[in-house]
Amino acid sequence: MNIKLLTIISIACIGFINYSFAQKNTLETVHFNDGSGSFIISGGKGYENIDLTVYYHKPKKFNHSTKVLVVIPGSGRNGDSYRDSWIKASEKHNVLILSPSYPEKNYNYGGYHLGNMITVLDISKGFSYKKNTNQVWMDEDVAEFNLNTDPSVWIYSDFDRLFSIAKKSLKLKAKKYDMFGHSAGGQILHRFTIFYPESKANRILASNAGSYTPTEYQTNFPFGIKNTMTKKKNLKKSFRKNLTIFLGELDNADENGGKMLRSETVDLQGTHRLARGTYFYNKGLKTARSMNTKYNWELKIIPGVGHNQRKMAEAAAVYLYEN
Repeated sequence: MNIKLLTIISIACIGFINYSFAQKNTLETVHFNDGSGSFIISGGKGYENIDLTVYYHKPKKFNHSTKVLVVIPGSGRNGDSYRDSWIKASEKHNVLILSPSYPEKNYNYGGYHLGNMITVLDISKGFSYKKNTNQVWMDEDVAEFNLNTDPSVWIYSDFDRLFSIAKKSLKLKAKKYDMFGHSAGGQILHRFTIFYPESKANRILASNAGSYTPTEYQTNFPFGIKNTMTKKKNLKKSFRKNLTIFLGELDNADENGGKMLRSETVDLQGTHRLARGTYFYNKGLKTARSMNTKYNWELKIIPGVGHNQRKMAEAAAVYLYEN
């Protein structure tokens, strides 16, 4: 093979390598139009071929000091609606809104609500709907929750990655971001706080979750932390995070919105969302005191609001950016 041909091949190979690198970098940066829009990112480990649509709102006053809020939708995975609930606050307080939507066909109850912390969950076994109610009953003798002990495949790291993509793409100065999640999103965010305390999230509002993972070492996941191998030093980090259990006063026994998981173990937390959120907060306080560690979690009850993500979002905007 002559030198000229070798040179041509070498240049072609270098060009291919540079092209591949450019393509990779393109995936790590996205374009934001002014106002509302969306973009696609890949899922996390094990879900690299899955597209996640991220709905955003970029405020008119945007600058490099604009704050960032990641909004986690409920079980409907309707990031566009959740984004829309924050547009007014985005413009008023100069906050970039990012709301990722996880497709239900790829992220079922175990993959979404439970953060992909279990390997297999067949909801056709052990779960039944009570007719004409929002009650989902779980047969604990049939339902199986097999813990996934590989944190790299949990969805929690996706949120830091999304923040990093936005920060790089828009050259933001922010070092941390805030979070709001309602219903299933509230489930995700309180577990995110417990099991991913090293995140860059600052203030985390878990709103109107249907069930919780209390910091109880005598109960298995997802209704306790017994089998999660969560060390006390890590739990202390979780207690130092700025988590707010954000509850609607009327999301009580009279509320029929959303779905409510029921079982003997779950009902120890209470039989409605207001009771369960209060139970979770108080259990955390008790655990933190027994460990003689700082407890930064808060409980906030919003008067006159039930299981309504738009009204809870309005209250959250005041809580985060006005008070």
